[in-house]
Amino acid sequence: MVAGIPPISEVPMNDNLSHGVGTPRDVPIPGFDQDRAEKAVRELLLACGEDPDRDGLVDTPARVARAYHELFAGLYTNPESVLDKTFDESHDELVLVTDIPMFSTCEHHLVPFHGVAHVGYIPNEQGRVTGLSKLARLVDLYSKRPQVQERLTSQIADAMMKKLEPRGVIVVIEAEHLCMAMRGIRKPGARTTTSALRGILKSSASSRAEAIELINGRTR
Repeated sequence: MVAGIPPISEVPMNDNLSHGVGTPRDVPIPGFDQDRAEKAVRELLLACGEDPDRDGLVDTPARVARAYHELFAGLYTNPESVLDKTFDESHDELVLVTDIPMFSTCEHHLVPFHGVAHVGYIPNEQGRVTGLSKLARLVDLYSKRPQVQERLTSQIADAMMKKLEPRGVIVVIEAEHLCMAMRGIRKPGARTTTSALRGILKSSASSRAEAIELINGRTR
């Protein structure tokens, strides 16, 4: 449950992120360098004192390189383009998709974080909507990058505002970070919740409360 999301004035909106969060890349990277990635993995194994030529590891550099090509697929496309196709349905009420599975990679330690995303918007006066699967795809593509949860949340919200021109957007992500679970402080099960609110869902307490109640109510 997304319990007790504080008033909007107390929630950082991540418009000007700092402390290593940085500015998202707007232009897709041309391509993935498989050979370079394989060499880097081999060097990492050597640095750890392993023998990359033994039976169990001989194919590991190629496997890891292919895995990261898949995990970082969002670097090679423009995620917001999935929202290019819209429909005028004269719908002016909240559209909310909850519990979208989300898997991403923390850019600080290159280990996974995973959880669920809840994504909603209030269409504009023309009732412009997009396919529900497109919202899940948007989450997926922005997740498939070296990420931090705060930026991921804001990127999804900002892309929806730009492409759908809705009256409001809400994005809430709940995730467990393996960099906290398997190393460092070692607190498995701890979950981090981030939110990004835009438009009327930021300015209107009643609209915001309705969206949060629907997100919380999914588990009742």
